[in-house]
Amino acid sequence: MTALLIIFAKEPRPGQVKTRLSPPLSQEAAAQLYHCFIQDILEEMARVPEVSLAVAFSPLTARGFFGRLAPPGTNLFPQEGGDLGDRMARALARGFAAGFGPLLLRGSDVPALPAAVVSEARAVLAADQAQVVLGPCPDGGYYLVGLTEPQPALFQGPDWSSGTVLADTLSLARQLGLRVHLLPPWPDIDTGEDLRTFLSRPRPAPQPGWRSQALAQRLLGILPTLKPKPGH
Repeated sequence: MTALLIIFAKEPRPGQVKTRLSPPLSQEAAAQLYHCFIQDILEEMARVPEVSLAVAFSPLTARGFFGRLAPPGTNLFPQEGGDLGDRMARALARGFAAGFGPLLLRGSDVPALPAAVVSEARAVLAADQAQVVLGPCPDGGYYLVGLTEPQPALFQGPDWSSGTVLADTLSLARQLGLRVHLLPPWPDIDTGEDLRTFLSRPRPAPQPGWRSQALAQRLLGILPTLKPKPGH
């Protein structure tokens, strides 16, 4: 079977995305930056070998936006369900029902995540070294979840607005007797402090996240650090 990577994303409308980045950014600027997040993510995830791409979008009217932005052949479908856990479980179930496997699902708050990390997740699941793969975030959540088969119970219970999502999910996995592989930790970008941390490491094109970094520098009025030329 072919692995499927589902990217959870929203149409970048001011006041509807990245609201915790306002301040330091305006709502319009935060939406512009999130647009770059999506572009960077789609570009980098298209480099993951042996994986088909899908975007689970929100709101229902966003199909046209993502149809113009996503690479050709990307499967587009709306997010369905109640809370975040329900929507993720439904998206994963949809992928399995379509004959894909293993399934990977990632968010759109981590624009600089390298393709190699997602490749690791696919390889671990494909080799049956684990039944669940999780990518930890420093804030207590996770940036990616991967499964070899549907596990709806894994998404029932965590408080999705808390800092214990990863710990709750790991506890559920233990209760279900599932083997878990943890990917390298990777920070998401939710707050102004997160954004400044993201900007602390140069990311020239074509490194993952290069568009997002360049725009964030412009929006915050930060000039990139230039290396001195030889002899100066």
